[in-house]
Amino acid sequence: MNKRLWPLFLGGLVSLLPFATAKGNTGELLRRSVIVGDNSYDYQVFVPSKLSDSKDAPVKDAPVIVFLHGIGQRGSGGVVATEGPTGTIVRHYLEKVGAIIVLPQCRAGMYWSTPEMDQMVMKEVDDVKASFKANARRIYLTGVSMGGYGVWHLASQHPGRFAALVSVCGGSSLQTGDRFTPIAKMIGRTPVWIFHGADDDIVPVTESRRMYEAMKRIGAEVLYTEYPGGTHASWERAYDEPKLFPWLFSKSLGAPSKTAQTECQSIRRNLAGRQLTISGAEVGCQGEVGVALLYGRWLSVEATRKSNMQLRLLWSTIWA
Repeated sequence: MNKRLWPLFLGGLVSLLPFATAKGNTGELLRRSVIVGDNSYDYQVFVPSKLSDSKDAPVKDAPVIVFLHGIGQRGSGGVVATEGPTGTIVRHYLEKVGAIIVLPQCRAGMYWSTPEMDQMVMKEVDDVKASFKANARRIYLTGVSMGGYGVWHLASQHPGRFAALVSVCGGSSLQTGDRFTPIAKMIGRTPVWIFHGADDDIVPVTESRRMYEAMKRIGAEVLYTEYPGGTHASWERAYDEPKLFPWLFSKSLGAPSKTAQTECQSIRRNLAGRQLTISGAEVGCQGEVGVALLYGRWLSVEATRKSNMQLRLLWSTIWA
């Protein structure tokens, strides 16, 4: 790994403590699992008490937040601490607003950009969406430190799957060349709010500054908050921003257009002979891997060959 990157993922080292909300109410912290290849991955889902009090009234149409932890919480048990940055979200907000939170756990020695971890997170999102009948148009992605890097990676690899993004003290995981513009172009118009401490000595603040500039250049809706004197643990202030979660929950994916559906069906037919599948949260083309997304007059399609090689093809800027 590049020397400049190895210390950048130290956020999120917290202790495992019993979960309780700020008011003392206890939501359900559920253990679930998904299969990726030959491996099973455990993860947690937090369901606020207002959504889980009645067993006869299953969760329906609830928003979902996917939280990506820092390097200190990597492991294989599927148990992510509910204190620290994760607990901040849960205790202060989710019990009140009624959102489901998905808590993946990155395996030791891997990162959120590792292909297997990428697939794991997206499988967990699909599992929660189907099992809890969550609102597919209101799925949000946030993360801190290593998880902040993961936000940019996952959003760029799966454009159109998340309604909004919140990256805290993260940056670009690309190693060479222009490390920011390609990510911004792949993410496109997904709204994002970036947070960073000006005196962060773990992840350079220039990572977020340059990502912000790249998103602005493509005309995205992007907000940036930099804390003067703030250190690496900027999530403590970011998740307490009074406007953050109202802003986040105001975002949703648009309704599919007839043009998008028609083009998606055409692409599916063209790719069928090559054993490729595509999916798109907005255009109703949902499959196991890949994404198709119509933004205005351009269509960005990522298709993944269904094989162990995980050959990824990216088609972009296809004009109508």
